[in-house]
Amino acid sequence: MARRKPRGRPVSGILVLNKPAGITSNDALQRAKYLFYAAKAGHTGSLDPMATGVLPVCFGEATKFTQFLLDADKTYVSTFRFGVTTATGDAEGDILEQRSADALTEASVEAAMEPLRGDILQTPPMYSALKKDGVPLYKLAREGVEVEREPRPVSIYQFSLLAFRPGEVAEADVEVRCSKGTYVRTLAEDLGAALGCGGHVSRLHRSRAGCFTDADTITLDQLAALREGKRGEDLDFLLNPVDKAVGHLMSVDLPESMAWYFRRGQPVMAPKVYRDAREGDIVRIFADSGDFLGVGEVLEDGRLTPRRLVVTDMAG
Repeated sequence: MARRKPRGRPVSGILVLNKPAGITSNDALQRAKYLFYAAKAGHTGSLDPMATGVLPVCFGEATKFTQFLLDADKTYVSTFRFGVTTATGDAEGDILEQRSADALTEASVEAAMEPLRGDILQTPPMYSALKKDGVPLYKLAREGVEVEREPRPVSIYQFSLLAFRPGEVAEADVEVRCSKGTYVRTLAEDLGAALGCGGHVSRLHRSRAGCFTDADTITLDQLAALREGKRGEDLDFLLNPVDKAVGHLMSVDLPESMAWYFRRGQPVMAPKVYRDAREGDIVRIFADSGDFLGVGEVLEDGRLTPRRLVVTDMAG
């Protein structure tokens, strides 16, 4: 049976969306894919439907490098509400318990935040996409099933109190810079528990994902307006180059004689200037022409072996 050709055009690059509230990350991805008429697309880390902010969308060859953005540090700006505990850890869940938070002060909140900074263990929430025996936890949670979850190490590089509003239901605006795998909802719940009144996230905005920030984003409404009466390729000026997903890695330029072999999946000897790289390092590879070839790994003998290759016309 013949393989079905994907619908759309072979465009490659990274679009940085400002995801709106009320839709899933996949919904946002599919709308962007449709507007660009792209054959292949993937996003780089889900945001909850209630959350907004930086959502890099990779098209074409850029989808080979999504893991680097998934693994990147993230920054969030969020509002925590104290005195109300919900089933999901955010404003969309059913209220489980209410306690007065009127005894809280800015100083007491700041003091309770301190143990949650640095390298900590965090228990993933039941309402998450993590799987147990192949079933997403959120599906089990919706059926009233709760399973044991192992605490996982995460790093909270920054946890700043931006503003505090006292009351029966008190609120704190916070900024969190963290490693991959961190749940801000769990951070709100843990802080609420430490304060003795419970807490949840009422607002969540991702302001940075890897090298991309709010300043790099465009909204779906802006995209739709730019697309009106035009073709998908008329939006390509909005795309970041594929190699920006790995912009934090060392860059290596190969002469065309070596690039020819690297493009075809063969290890090549790194130029002398780069031989201070250590075994196991992942580096960006460019041809002398400036073309991005992909990423390679440094071998023990100093050679570079391909790990992710950008497919180009290799005729000749």
